[in-house]
Amino acid sequence: MTPTTHGARPTDEGAPLRVTDSSGRASGGRTGRRRALGLTATTIAAALTLAACGGGDGDGDADAGTDGGTEDVSQGDGTVTVWHYFSDDNQVRLMDEFAAKFESEREGVTVENVYVPYDEMNSKVIAAAGSQTGPDVVVFNGAETATLALAGALAPLDDYWSGYEDAGEFPDSVIHQVEGQTYAVQGYVNLLGLWYNAEILEEIGVEPPTTLDELEEAMAAAADAGYEGITLSGLPQGQGEWQAYPWLSAEGFTYEDPDAAALEAGLARVRGWVDNGWLSQQAVTWDQTVPFQEFAAGGVAFAENGNWQMGTAESDATFEYGVVPLPLGDDGQVYLGGEGQGIGAYSQDPDLAWEYLTATYLDAEGQLLPVEIVGSIPSRSDAAQDEMVTGNDLLQPFAETIEKYGANYPSPAIPPESVGDVQLTVGQAWSAALGGQQSPADAAQGVVEQLQNLG
Repeated sequence: MTPTTHGARPTDEGAPLRVTDSSGRASGGRTGRRRALGLTATTIAAALTLAACGGGDGDGDADAGTDGGTEDVSQGDGTVTVWHYFSDDNQVRLMDEFAAKFESEREGVTVENVYVPYDEMNSKVIAAAGSQTGPDVVVFNGAETATLALAGALAPLDDYWSGYEDAGEFPDSVIHQVEGQTYAVQGYVNLLGLWYNAEILEEIGVEPPTTLDELEEAMAAAADAGYEGITLSGLPQGQGEWQAYPWLSAEGFTYEDPDAAALEAGLARVRGWVDNGWLSQQAVTWDQTVPFQEFAAGGVAFAENGNWQMGTAESDATFEYGVVPLPLGDDGQVYLGGEGQGIGAYSQDPDLAWEYLTATYLDAEGQLLPVEIVGSIPSRSDAAQDEMVTGNDLLQPFAETIEKYGANYPSPAIPPESVGDVQLTVGQAWSAALGGQQSPADAAQGVVEQLQNLG
């Protein structure tokens, strides 16, 4: 495919221009500069049917962007308390825009957005439910729906969903069910691609890679020219597993048939990037927000990161950039994820919480806010037909990835009650191998032994 690039933002330019159309929806100032590449709504809508009942691009166990303490709970007084784990500026802005939208449409209603670090979300929501308190709405890693639902921390949505007149706009892949009951729905789909610094690639004389060999040759050339090769997340938890899986699967590893040799090969390849100086060992401390900030600073050739970083790229990058699918060969897979949105089991006003969801994440117009601000792909088939989606050339590689590499998230081969443990185990093995605490062989063997014991 022909790569697409975007113009540098002048260093003396302020925040991206935002204009408002007749509906009151803000529009990014660069939309007019992007070429429409024929990304059809049919392509996106069809591809969404491949997506798993899960999410997973959490952005932040950092302290930045906090909105308050988790002790805040709804009092049934017209306040909707929403817990989320976003620290990225654009994702925090999205939460604020959703709040403003709902408050403007419901007189006397207040939305309180509450930041909870990614790696504390499950424990805090479950602990709150244990004391019969907690948020009205939870925005969480959709892959962990079973963890929260089986712990009694989410309220079933079946009665609401069965009466929702727009339910037919959503593919089954974004409806989260556990033991036959619906507990959450995704308002968008997120996935990973390969971001590249077009100016660095031009300087070193290479094209955006289409194979792993080409990627490694490009990273070596970038390092020789004084640049870092790639950024990614090596955290020892779910975010790490999310970013590890494409590289592991490219070597033939799957959860359906876990092979230690294939897993070792995947871990060894990326550990080699650290040994060669292409990937910073600091990656083991980075959530998915930090490595993209490193990329946007301009000294890195590539970033494994998601469509949700489009807003950050537009506002922060001062160089030409583009995206291509991750070069994963015939066996590689990329998780199709996105946050799940559900109602807390002990919400003081679940009806109002459902009104919030249907006015924001599940609303056709509301689903265009994540496209504009973050770059997420709408889960509604009608929203996917909007020009904001079909005319956005940066979404093209992600749509191509959905069709070529899209994989269920979490894997249906993992028992629902084991999803959290498996993600943690693989994330820890990924981090240990990248950080040098374990050999790829030992890390792989430990993971496979646990998977074989799931029963």
